[in-house]
Amino acid sequence: MFELKRTPFHERTSRLSLPQNWRRWAGYLVAGSYDLVLDREYWAIRDAAALIDITPLMKYVIEGPDAAQLLHRMTPRDVLKMAVGQVFYTGWCDDDGRLLDDGTISRLSETKFRLTSAEPSLRWLAMNAVGMDVTITEVTDQVAALSLQGPKSRAILNRICAKPLDKLKFFRLTETKLAGKAVTISRTGYTGDLGYEIWMDAIDALAVWDALIEAGGDYGIVPCGILAMDMARVEAGLFMIDVDYTAANHAWIAGQKSTPFEMGLGWTVALDKPGYFVGRRALEREHKEGSAWKLIGLEVDWEGLEQLYARVGLPPQIPGMAMRASLPVMQAGKQVGYASTSTWSPVLKKYIALAHVQRPHYEPGTRLAMEVTVEHHRLHAPATVVKLPFYEPEWKKK
Repeated sequence: MFELKRTPFHERTSRLSLPQNWRRWAGYLVAGSYDLVLDREYWAIRDAAALIDITPLMKYVIEGPDAAQLLHRMTPRDVLKMAVGQVFYTGWCDDDGRLLDDGTISRLSETKFRLTSAEPSLRWLAMNAVGMDVTITEVTDQVAALSLQGPKSRAILNRICAKPLDKLKFFRLTETKLAGKAVTISRTGYTGDLGYEIWMDAIDALAVWDALIEAGGDYGIVPCGILAMDMARVEAGLFMIDVDYTAANHAWIAGQKSTPFEMGLGWTVALDKPGYFVGRRALEREHKEGSAWKLIGLEVDWEGLEQLYARVGLPPQIPGMAMRASLPVMQAGKQVGYASTSTWSPVLKKYIALAHVQRPHYEPGTRLAMEVTVEHHRLHAPATVVKLPFYEPEWKKK
C-alpha cells in the first residue's frame, strides 16, 4: 500500500528510459529522463516534438448547477465568463490572499468543469462547496494525460486526429478521436512552446501513446522526462510549487508564503468580478499598496561569471539541468532576495534564474548579483533583472 503508483504509460516509459532515472510526482513514478544527458529531450521541445507523461497531475471533475459558482468563489478568476471549451490558468488562495496551489480549469460543458492541481485539493473544494448543488469527483487515476510540446506538435496531431487542430486557439480545448480512442485535447502546456495536452481514459493510454510515437516518427518526436521540461519551464518563466513557492497550508512561517501578485499572476486576479472570492480583501489591499516581493527573471552576466572562474584557472561550470536550489541575490553587499530555480538556457545561450526579490529591486534593468560557488568558495556573479518570460517563440500562440 506504500508503493509509488505507476502511470498507465509505464509499460512504455520503463522500457525507453536508458538511465532508469525516475522521479516521484504526486505519488507516482515518472521518468526523469530517457537519455544519459538531456540534450535530445530538451531540443525536441524547442525544435521538434516532445512527448511527456503528465498523468500525476491531480484531476477533479466538478459538475452540477453550482459548478461554475464554486470555482468562481474559490479562485480569483472570473469563471462565470468562461465559455464552453475554454481553459483558464489560475492560482487559488487562503483568506489572507496567500497561494495554496495553482492549476487549470477547463469548462467541459455549461455545468461541468475539470480542475487540475499539483497538491490534493478535494478537501478545499468540498469546504468551499458547502450549501452548493455540486458534485466533486477525483479522477486522477482514471484519466491519463500526455503533453505533446514543440513546433511540430500540431502537425503530428493533425496526422492522426479525427479532425484537424489548426483552428484550436491558445487555452482552448476540443473533443476528438485519436487512434479511434475518445480524447480531449487542450492547447496548453508547461514549456512555453507550441503544445497540447491530451486527456484520455486510462484504459486507452497505451493505444494513444503508440499512435503518437508512430505518427511523430517523421517529425522527430522524442519521449521526454520532467528534467528537460524543467529547463524549458524556467525559460518560459513558469514556476513550480514546492520549488518556487510554498503552499500557504504547508508553510511554517509567514515569510514562506506568496501571493498571486508576488508570483506575477496579477493578470489572473479579477478584482472587478462580482461577489466574494477567497482572499479578495487581502488581494484588494495588496493591489492598492503594492507588493513587497516579486518573482522576476535574472540573466547572469556571462563575462562577469567567466571572470570569477578565470581567477582559479577554470572555464565556467554550469550544471546540465535546472537547479532547484535557493541562491542568495545581492545588491551592494546586502541580500535583497533569492533565486529559487536556475538553469543554463540552451536556446538563449544564457545562464538564467527565477528569483524572488524585494521592492524596489525587482524593476527590469536593475543590476543585482547572484551567488555562485567557484571551487568551494561562495562568490557573486553580476546579473540583471529582466521581464518574464525569457523565451517565447512567435509560433506559441499562432
